[in-house]
Amino acid sequence: MPSGQAMRRRDFVKFLGGAAAAWPPAAHAVEPVLPVIGYLSSRGPTNSADIVASFRSGLKDAGYIVGENVRIESRFADGAFDKLPELAAELVHRQVNVLVATGGTVSVVKAKPVVPRTIPLVFAMGGDPVRLGVVASLNRPGDNVTGIAFLVNGLASKQVELLHNLVPKATIVGFLVNPKDPNAATDAKDAVAAADAFGQRLIVGEASNETEIDAAIDKFAQQQVAALFVDAEPFLLDQHKKIIALAAQHIMPVVSQFRSFAADGGLASYGTSLTEANRLLGLYTGRVLKGTSAADLPVVQSTKFDLVINIETAKALSLTIPQTLLATADEVIE
Repeated sequence: MPSGQAMRRRDFVKFLGGAAAAWPPAAHAVEPVLPVIGYLSSRGPTNSADIVASFRSGLKDAGYIVGENVRIESRFADGAFDKLPELAAELVHRQVNVLVATGGTVSVVKAKPVVPRTIPLVFAMGGDPVRLGVVASLNRPGDNVTGIAFLVNGLASKQVELLHNLVPKATIVGFLVNPKDPNAATDAKDAVAAADAFGQRLIVGEASNETEIDAAIDKFAQQQVAALFVDAEPFLLDQHKKIIALAAQHIMPVVSQFRSFAADGGLASYGTSLTEANRLLGLYTGRVLKGTSAADLPVVQSTKFDLVINIETAKALSLTIPQTLLATADEVIE
């Protein structure tokens, strides 16, 4: 028979085994703490679905899969630009590892004063980051900021030229801008100068909400605007279907930098790809998460610009597109 000491030892081992089985899982393994990306956009979540998907694709290419080894905390201003500083402050308070500002130039311009230098700020913007004071230079951005500059702003003169080639008989053209966008004044100035060079009169219309879009299109119609181009700006992009529909009521061709205008019934677009820019934004964010200092990453500039022409819209407007433009177009929508 076993001794009393042996029995006590056996009973103690059984006790330990039963106690271990009763311990909660958390006592066996500690969940890893995932890095957190603060994602700030001036646009709404529905309109940003393709942009967010592109950003996540870039993150994946950099080795980060949302939910597995990284988390995203998102804030969308949904066109209310005045809320951007508050939303950026919320993300800072959440102690995110990196803050991403996208959805137009206004996002990073509003976020930068709020984000401390201890948090890297990575952006995708259409304006000139040096002119706007976002970075010191493209090659050496400095501080805690870097990103992707796809430079759709600054193409206003190109849009006037495109509109002139597509609608050569248009002597009065309209330019729709959002006065709350940081690039509005510069783009309007460039557009006026370009129109003067082609002997055209350019009328600038301003809109920062849906009611003002209605009023601006009515103003263009009253002043006999024969063709319209829309500034590269997030709010106006989100309202592109409304703008196209209103302009169509007055037989007014619409041109923009963004492909969605041409795809959804506008006449043409010329500019860089937003989805590609935001994929690159995801790649850059991944590099920062891996430890590369934002100050050591030069700002990436877009180098490819796509011309998209909607032939169906041209036919509806009784316009003949020059063969030279059709031959050089990257995409023709029929």
